[in-house]
Amino acid sequence: MKHAYVFPGQGAQSVGMGKDLYDNNATAKELFEKANEILGFRITDIMFAGTPEELKQTKVTQPAVFLHSVILAKTLGVNPDAVAGHSLGEFSALVVSGALSFEDGLRLVSKRAMAMQAACEQQPGTMAAILGLKDEVVEEICSSVEGTVVAANYNCPGQLVISGAVEAVNEACGKAKEAGARRALVLPVGGAFHSPLMESAKQELEKAINEAPFMTPTCPIYQNVDAKPYTDPEQIKANLIAQLTSPVRWTYIVKNMIEDGITEFTELGPGNVLQGLIRKVNAEAQVESKASL
Repeated sequence: MKHAYVFPGQGAQSVGMGKDLYDNNATAKELFEKANEILGFRITDIMFAGTPEELKQTKVTQPAVFLHSVILAKTLGVNPDAVAGHSLGEFSALVVSGALSFEDGLRLVSKRAMAMQAACEQQPGTMAAILGLKDEVVEEICSSVEGTVVAANYNCPGQLVISGAVEAVNEACGKAKEAGARRALVLPVGGAFHSPLMESAKQELEKAINEAPFMTPTCPIYQNVDAKPYTDPEQIKANLIAQLTSPVRWTYIVKNMIEDGITEFTELGPGNVLQGLIRKVNAEAQVESKASL
């Protein structure tokens, strides 16, 4: 039996996340307090008792989801045969597999969040979920629209998220409905993640990633940009830099993991979105979600 641990991205957060870990485990409490110190504000206050609006700020959401996932994994003492994360979750996967330290992972996530926030303010954009069309059809629609709109998240068969400039995304949604999409739904997100509009954030993060000490992970990490497994720190860094302006190929990560012999998946962190997506990729997959001990 080969066991993969997978980690959710932005959007999985909810108020109260991680509180039981903090209250019931000394190691977890120590790590949360260390995170408060590194970030320079008490993120735990917002995670455990803030408002949904406070938690939804990118600079809070990304470290919060990362902390919940990583601290839970460390508390459980997991020993994965493979790891992967959806977008932001890739950073959680890197820490859990030993490619990055907890502290360096958190610093990079915080920098990523700030850089993405700044990029959103510079170049407003949006994202939309297209349901019920083949990937190739959505890709063709995006390339037929003038302006920036690209496939951003290949979540599962029949569910693709597009990203780009507001007008271009709206036009692509209209064309998707004409092509027979079951739904074309603009998402309540702060910007055009995983699109060329994130170029300024990518450049800012590149320097931080290149300066961070990456190590050889204890197991392969299947990365978002091409859904393939990596253990070489230099390749991992290059893929991580490319991630911000490239699509998340989640459908293909799950397929590749199963082909490589993974039989069990555990989603660690808030929510259970990935559990549902994995089942849609392969109904036979053994999947569970854990948000607490």
